[in-house]
Amino acid sequence: MAKNDATTPDPGTIPFVGDITRFLNEEAPAHVRKAIEQADKDDMLSQDFPYDEEMSGKDYDHHMEKLQIELVKMQYGLRAAGGRLTVLFEGRDAAGKGGAIERMRENLNPRNAYIVALPKPSEREATQWYFQRYVDWLPAAGEVALFDRSWYNRGVVEKVFGFCTDAQRKLFFRQLPDFEKMLAEEGITLVKLWLSVGRAEQLRRFLARERDPLKQWKLSWIDVEGLKKWDAYSEAIAETLAKSHTKTAPWTVLRADDKKRARIAAIQTVLHAVDYAGKDKAAIGKVDAKICAGPDILNV
Repeated sequence: MAKNDATTPDPGTIPFVGDITRFLNEEAPAHVRKAIEQADKDDMLSQDFPYDEEMSGKDYDHHMEKLQIELVKMQYGLRAAGGRLTVLFEGRDAAGKGGAIERMRENLNPRNAYIVALPKPSEREATQWYFQRYVDWLPAAGEVALFDRSWYNRGVVEKVFGFCTDAQRKLFFRQLPDFEKMLAEEGITLVKLWLSVGRAEQLRRFLARERDPLKQWKLSWIDVEGLKKWDAYSEAIAETLAKSHTKTAPWTVLRADDKKRARIAAIQTVLHAVDYAGKDKAAIGKVDAKICAGPDILNV
C-alpha cells in the first residue's frame, strides 16, 4: 500500500496550516495514525464500513445524472404546487455536508433553491429566542432551503465547546419537538440528514484540506480543537439524535466515509420524501440500507 505523505506543510500566512499534521504526528491515537499512513487513496479506513473501497466514478456519474434530472423535476413540482422543502445537513466537521449540498443544488434554479450557512450569532441574536434566526430562513412557497448546519448546533457543537449553558440546552430539547411539529403543520417538508464519518477518515480529509491551497481556507480553530474532542462529540451526537428522532421529524443517518455513496443516498432520501408530478422511482433507485437508515446505524 502507498503510504501517505505526513510532511508538515509550510504554514505561510494561512492560519492553522500545519496544525492538522501536528495532531496526526503527536496526538492522534496510534490506530488512527496507522490506518491513515498505510491506506491507499480509495481505501475505506473504518473497519466496520460495509465497503472496502469507494464507489467507482463511472457508477457514481451514471446514477447521479438520473438523480439530477429528478431533482429538477422535484423543484418544478414544488413551484407548481406551492410546496416548501427544508433539508438539514448535520454531522461532524469534514463529514461531507458541503459537497452533498452542492451536488443537490447544482442544477436547481437559484432563485428558488438556496443554501443557509449562518455565521456565529451577533450580540443581538444571542439574546433572541434561539430558533428565531433560523425561522427567517425557512422557505416560502415553491422554495428549497438547504441548511449547512442548523438549530442542532445547540445540541452538539455548542455543548462540546461550552458555547451554551446546560439550562439553555435543556430548554432547546424541550422546545424542539413542538418547533419541528409546527413546521410540519405549516406544510413544510423537513428532511433531517446526519452524515456520520469515522475518526480516521475525518482526519484524512482534514489533512487533504491542509495540503490543498484552494481548500486551506476551510480550516478553523473549531476544526483543530474538535479533533481533540472526539469522545465529547460522540456523546453529544448520540444524545442529540436520541432526543430528536421523532415520528414527525425523523433522522436519516448516512455513513459518509464514502462521499460518493453518501451523496447519492442523501439525494435519494430527499426525492423519496417529496411528491411531484412525473416522479420516476426506478431512476431514483432504492436507498442503500447498508449506509443509510435510522440512528441505529450511527457510528460515533
